[in-house]
Amino acid sequence: MLTVLSPVPGTAVGLAQVPDPVFAQAMVGPGTAVEPVRGPMEATAPIGGTLLKLHAHAFVVVAPGGHGVLVHLGIDTVKLDGAGFEKLAAEGDEVAAGTPLIRWDPVAIEARGLSPIVPVVALDAAAAAVSGTAEGAIGAGDPLFTWAVGE
Repeated sequence: MLTVLSPVPGTAVGLAQVPDPVFAQAMVGPGTAVEPVRGPMEATAPIGGTLLKLHAHAFVVVAPGGHGVLVHLGIDTVKLDGAGFEKLAAEGDEVAAGTPLIRWDPVAIEARGLSPIVPVVALDAAAAAVSGTAEGAIGAGDPLFTWAVGE
């Protein structure tokens, strides 16, 4: 079992609440989403492992064994071309769960007319492999869901 932690504080709401069909329909994998608290914050690694991809608005951490978790800060935030995001790590870094990776402000995302919701996805996982999904208020670093990595 791999415990995936919330990368941001807020409210766990489920992928169906994400205003993007790719995430809402779990096309890239199962998981959940967090409606972040409003205000400047650091998004943290949801698992320990290698920082495989790091964009200004999204990142993928791969655990030993090859299981990757995608965190996407807001919807359509790629359009911002990095504005409003500050990278705190580099691709290839080995990170522990809870390591700050990106500094951002959901209020600034909303001010641009975009949703700041944060999908957290178990990449290429079977839907049945994800369980124990959190609901309601959640802190950064709190368990968000578990991933039966052998499934």
